Amino acid sequence: MPNQSPPARDAAPGLSRAPPDQDEIRAQLERILSSDEFPKVGRSATFLTYVTEEAVAGRANRIKGYSIAIEVFKRREGFKQDDPVVRIEAGRLRRTLERYYLVAGQNDPIRIDIPKGGYAPSFVWNEEVPASSDDRLATRFQKLMPFGLRAGIMLGVVIMALAVSAYLLPIGLGSTSSLGSIEEGPTLVVAPFANLGDGPQAALYTAGLTEELLTALPRFKEIRVFGRETSKSLPPGVEASKVRGELGARFLLAGGVRVSGDRIRVTARLLDTDNDEILWSQTYDDDIKSGDLFGIQSDVANKVASAVAQPYGIMAQADVSNPPPDDLGAYACTLSFYGYRAELSATRHLDVRQCLESAVARYPSFATAWAMLSIIYLDEDRFRFNPSTNGPAPIDRSLQAARRAVQLDPDNTRAHQALMTALFFHQEVAEALHVGEQALATNPNDTELLGEFGTRVAMSGEWQRGAELLDRALALNPGGGGYYHGTRALAAYMLHDDETAVIEIKQANLQKFPLFHAVAAVIYVNAGMIDDARRAASSFDAMRPDFIPNVVAELKARNFRPADRARLIADIRRAGLPASDEVQASMLWQSQGSAVLVPR
Repeated sequence: MPNQSPPARDAAPGLSRAPPDQDEIRAQLERILSSDEFPKVGRSATFLTYVTEEAVAGRANRIKGYSIAIEVFKRREGFKQDDPVVRIEAGRLRRTLERYYLVAGQNDPIRIDIPKGGYAPSFVWNEEVPASSDDRLATRFQKLMPFGLRAGIMLGVVIMALAVSAYLLPIGLGSTSSLGSIEEGPTLVVAPFANLGDGPQAALYTAGLTEELLTALPRFKEIRVFGRETSKSLPPGVEASKVRGELGARFLLAGGVRVSGDRIRVTARLLDTDNDEILWSQTYDDDIKSGDLFGIQSDVANKVASAVAQPYGIMAQADVSNPPPDDLGAYACTLSFYGYRAELSATRHLDVRQCLESAVARYPSFATAWAMLSIIYLDEDRFRFNPSTNGPAPIDRSLQAARRAVQLDPDNTRAHQALMTALFFHQEVAEALHVGEQALATNPNDTELLGEFGTRVAMSGEWQRGAELLDRALALNPGGGGYYHGTRALAAYMLHDDETAVIEIKQANLQKFPLFHAVAAVIYVNAGMIDDARRAASSFDAMRPDFIPNVVAELKARNFRPADRARLIADIRRAGLPASDEVQASMLWQSQGSAVLVPR
């Protein structure tokens, strides 16, 4: 099919100038590429040149992620679409162009943009910035047009569509469209592990370990992992600076495998590609005689994935302490969510709720944000944090948001965690635990899920199994668990292990979280620490004066067995909280009900 030339340059009705022609667009491209504000490393220049030339040649409809991967990133024909290399680089190019036009390109004659939702560029005169609101909508439409379409065609339809979307956007839960791409979280490239041994076993293990890592890591939805084709295109000893320059990835996971006789040693390290700093390293030794080779490589891969990629892992800690320059929006909300979970205060809750609501309004397809928002909505009810009186009840909003998250991304671990928790407090305990079991089978290394599932299992009456799950979560992630230390303390209390209960509640140390003090009170009174128990009880009553007068209803909302509830009520009284005789009697005689005073 012959190349198509851009259409004749007659001005569209209502616009002052005809669209730029091919020569003018190419001159603007050269102006951008030669500027000091445009990066000289990486693939941004090649990317921009490719899509511009394709559009100018009349082939804008052929600009797809697959073609860019082949032509720009030189991937083989078998390139898989789940590799985010094109999407990540497109986001970076959009931000680069935005910065360029804010600084060096303010007075350039032509503006080149890559509108979100695709990779075909738009070309408009930089001078045409109408003042009226209707004209601003027209300009927005003009920037989104593929090259060659006349600006006046269907303008009224687009203005109407924009007006409708502006009206629907605040609705949030009912929205099904996606406005642009989600702001990226931390990006990771896995380099092929180096084979440092001899013989076929070493080669087999090395290839298998890299493959296992590329399976385990993408299960953590808060990070972006470059796919197999990207990994295979790199040499085992690739430099971090090359990964940063060519792929733009923030982190590089690399390592080596040595097989000697019956011994296997794997070394793994995570590097920050900004400065080549080693953020984490670990050595794993195994004996081939003690287990199956494939089982060993799977176990090592899971340990590495848990250490670097989990919600409170090495990558998340690096982003919290040194966020990347582009970390300004939706992804920042997810970091804030985990900060809130570590503190559990009403103030942080309000900030995170506002941030997440803004994120899902801008990115309605952001499943992880919907999942986190579900948990935030639930906390309005169970913790009485900033309850909103507008719209449906918090528990209903929580369940709706969780179902939305699962619908958007059925493989999203955080979505299933949110659905499990919302169902649990919706009094659908069996279904909640079923969802949790399935999610854990899919990603057994996500410690946020593991801790939450352990909490639900424990509170439903399986204290021993819940304690074991919580121990596993805390062993994999000792730095992420004030909330889970609190639940583990409660499990120890229910299992009559007072020594462990005291140790765990002190490690929880959630001073701003009211229910922490309630759990501490019953633990201390059982351990004979009466003064500590009374101080904790007093703090709890001051923070939640509404709880004790409604203690039966509060406990029923948390799905604890009658015997567990009766024990808690008795120890609440011993700690000095004024649970009435009537309440105590009712607890002893009830045959069904629920819950307990614990961080839920």
